[in-house]
Amino acid sequence: MGTATKILIIIVALALVAVLATVSSYNGLVSLQQGTDAQWAQVQNVYQRRADLVPNLVSTVSGAANFEKSTLIAVTDARASVGRVQLPAGAAPTDPAQLAAFEQAQGQLGSALSRLLVVSEQYPDLKATANFLALQAQLEGTENRISVERGRFNDAVQAYDTAIRRFPAVIFAGMFGFTARPYFSSVPGSEVAPKVQFDFNSAAPAKP
Repeated sequence: MGTATKILIIIVALALVAVLATVSSYNGLVSLQQGTDAQWAQVQNVYQRRADLVPNLVSTVSGAANFEKSTLIAVTDARASVGRVQLPAGAAPTDPAQLAAFEQAQGQLGSALSRLLVVSEQYPDLKATANFLALQAQLEGTENRISVERGRFNDAVQAYDTAIRRFPAVIFAGMFGFTARPYFSSVPGSEVAPKVQFDFNSAAPAKP
């Protein structure tokens, strides 16, 4: 076997190794990208579950005598704001500004709901209502789920963003549309407003 043939074999072998490494890296990025999309779907699901609880919660609470109308309006307006945030369908957002707008709207809804539950503490009759207690439990469970899914989404994005910066993926990632994706910026649960302390020694709400 001549020298030229040996060199050709080495070149072909190296090219084959490079192709296999590229294919493997590409497939890995596809899997990680799909993982972020799947986790984003979970985030949307739990946020939608919270939004779906709002109408029943507002309806139940509004039946309490002299309940703060401003609190109900704040919850209703915040829920409407969430619906006005436009995000790409079927994929995790790639624009940090879009995710920030989504997070801000969801944070306002979370704060409004937290305020509603705090105000509800002033209404013993409302707290004794089975429907309200069930909705409160569902909402609290959903808030916990939101924190979990947000954390998992950030983990998925971290794995994906790290992968596209590694060699050899960094060479072709941008060429094939693998761009960095933004994280949720705040600590999960930080969108919930601090509880307001009331003076329960003051006069109770008037009875109808």
